[in-house]
Amino acid sequence: MGGIIWIIIVGFVAGILARMLSPGPNNPSGFILTTVLGIAGAFLATWIGQAIGHYGPDQGAGFIMATIGALIVLFIWNRLVHHGVISDPGNR
Repeated sequence: MGGIIWIIIVGFVAGILARMLSPGPNNPSGFILTTVLGIAGAFLATWIGQAIGHYGPDQGAGFIMATIGALIVLFIWNRLVHHGVISDPGNR
């Protein structure tokens, strides 16, 4: 149970940092979406790190890489909104 709470806290902080570093009108907002952004960033950073051999199969990305992964996820989100693939939830 403690591991899940730690993942949520790190995901939330990584998501906040990513949103602060990449402000924009179409950022996902709210506690849940910010946490999901950070957790998705951590999974992306772990996957890329394991694919290039930086992390072992039982290792995960650290806090800094989770934030960088969240920035990548946020960039992809912004590009999808810009191209009209997904709708901007803030523009309803």
